[in-house]
Amino acid sequence: MWRYRKQPLGWVFVSRMMGIISFLIAVVLANILTYYVSNKVFLSGVLFLNENFWLLILIGIIFFVSDIFGAFPFPLNLPFPIIRAIGSVFCIAFFLKLFQWVDTVASTTLYPMFWYISFIIIPLVFLIVLAGGYYEIMRQLWLQSGTGRSTDAQVVHENREVAPPDQPVSDAKSWEDIGVEFRMMLYDLLHRFRQEIKRK
Repeated sequence: MWRYRKQPLGWVFVSRMMGIISFLIAVVLANILTYYVSNKVFLSGVLFLNENFWLLILIGIIFFVSDIFGAFPFPLNLPFPIIRAIGSVFCIAFFLKLFQWVDTVASTTLYPMFWYISFIIIPLVFLIVLAGGYYEIMRQLWLQSGTGRSTDAQVVHENREVAPPDQPVSDAKSWEDIGVEFRMMLYDLLHRFRQEIKRK
């Protein structure tokens, strides 16, 4: 059975930083080539890239932050879908600028059509990305609760038994304990829901 596997935080940080650095190198090389290439389409494309440089950097930073939050355990990963949905809106804004540039280069009429459709696409994409992100989080919790529910309960029970009686027991809960309790609650809730459906 396929299981959800979250990438480590260090791997996410390094891979996203390498992507941003690669983009910066590509922009620098493209600007250097303008001194040796006289093609009008290429020069126009480099100019378009320079004009939207900060927008692309902003999009990269937004997705970088969303992936960092996505690498955290529950509940620290809850902002991840919201930030990714915001990044998708900026992506649509960049594509609109791209269609506008294509219209000027190839003499097409793509931009007006996509401009009117964007009023429907932007909120739709935002909601789809937002719902997909939270579905991913809930799916991860469901898989963890289904495979590790009994193990977590056994570990907690064993830890309580081996704890020395003369040492004070702290009532403070860590984020991992909160995540385990939430997964157990979610598992019980969905299990009862399925039982009610079967009875009907």
